[in-house]
Amino acid sequence: MIFVHQPNACASTGHPLLERRLLEMSEPIPPDALWIDLIEPTRQEDHKVEAFLGISIPTREEMEDIEPSELLYVENGARYMTGRLLCRVDTDDARLTGVTFILRDNKLATVRYDDPQAFRMFVHRAARPAGVLLTGEAILAGLIETVIDRAADVLQAQGERIDRLSRRIFAEHSDPSARNAELQDTLRALGRHNELLSQQRESLVSVERILLSLSASYRVSKAPREIREEVRSTLRDLQSLEEHASFLSGKIQFLLDATLGLVNLEQNNIIKLFSVMAVVFMPPTLIASMYGMNFKVMPELDWGFGYPMAVVMMVVAAILPYAFFRWKRWL
Repeated sequence: MIFVHQPNACASTGHPLLERRLLEMSEPIPPDALWIDLIEPTRQEDHKVEAFLGISIPTREEMEDIEPSELLYVENGARYMTGRLLCRVDTDDARLTGVTFILRDNKLATVRYDDPQAFRMFVHRAARPAGVLLTGEAILAGLIETVIDRAADVLQAQGERIDRLSRRIFAEHSDPSARNAELQDTLRALGRHNELLSQQRESLVSVERILLSLSASYRVSKAPREIREEVRSTLRDLQSLEEHASFLSGKIQFLLDATLGLVNLEQNNIIKLFSVMAVVFMPPTLIASMYGMNFKVMPELDWGFGYPMAVVMMVVAAILPYAFFRWKRWL
């Protein structure tokens, strides 16, 4: 699909806004289109945009490259920038997707094979009067700023979930069996949080590379001061988010260590219980084994009170170790 974004004026206020519409395959691309958004494009759609802008649209496989030289480069007067954005954060299907930004002659083209929330947020914002400056560079800066805003929302939500998980980990519980099951669920939750946080950090690093490349390019080309200031401000915000993501990562590692420590304590309690039971039953077992020997001469065999005496001895031998453990507060 090809979506084109053209400058227009608000009917009520007259303020400029960016109008978005789906382009049919039979329609030509409008000459005044500032932003061409390709979503899962076919080869025909690629060729159409290539002919309009005089550029080469990268394939999906090329967008998955990890070499910086394949992600940030200039070709035929067009600047190519590929980043990885997080998609579907609110589901278990959260994943990173490649998005390529192509800037040429103050026109922007984006190529993507998924629908990050940041794009929907920016489209809604740009459709408002005076929501964005009507230039390709300003649209690109606004898009990246929205990506950072979305990342901040994700990290804030992650922080709140991790805080709730932390309180649950260190809460007191009286039911050991429920506690063991809860600790297992906690380990799984920490794994999911860590995976999502790792993906978000990878996305931030890729966007930071784009911003650094843009900042260097705008200094050389003497881009408008407003655009350069916006890129620098967005870069500062991104770096602060990276620090916050590192903090959350350290907190997850601490909670993981604490959870594993609690699991070990629970296992130690079980082993301690078995050890106490073994010590409690050891003296009675010794007494029973003594009177179970089949020697011919055993004086106690002729005693009328021999059996009750042996039973009493075994009970007392079991109670004494238990009472000793309780006195020492080992139980």
